Amino acid sequence: MKILIINGPNLNLLGKREPEIYGTQTFEDYFDQLQKKFSFIELEYFQSNHEGSIIDKIHEAGFSYDGIVINPGAYTHYSYAIHDALKSVITPAIEIHISDIEKREDFRKISVTKDACILQIKGKGLSGYDEAIEYFIQNKK
Repeated sequence: MKILIINGPNLNLLGKREPEIYGTQTFEDYFDQLQKKFSFIELEYFQSNHEGSIIDKIHEAGFSYDGIVINPGAYTHYSYAIHDALKSVITPAIEIHISDIEKREDFRKISVTKDACILQIKGKGLSGYDEAIEYFIQNKK
């Protein structure tokens, strides 16, 4: 089983950025924990602050991976291009948000990408990534 985790803009600053919302752990440290926990599957991690790079990565993985776990960051709220990229591939995706976007600023309550995903997980901190990976493992076809 092969799963790609994609993090969008500003998520490279996890551990530093607004720790009261996003915590103090870097994603790289967390990803090491994920790799140990799920050592029986192949996990890949990609982060970009650039919309086109995220789309290119979705295209690259979208026909050969078993799942995509994506936190589009701010692109969640307006990137129809990422929505369309997720809809254009056969690999299913789960949208993740560390915070509960429904309980934040009004603009964050809108997700244009969630309809291109099979599931949205929000407000569970970094453990939402674990939940998404578990979902793919339990629902492997």
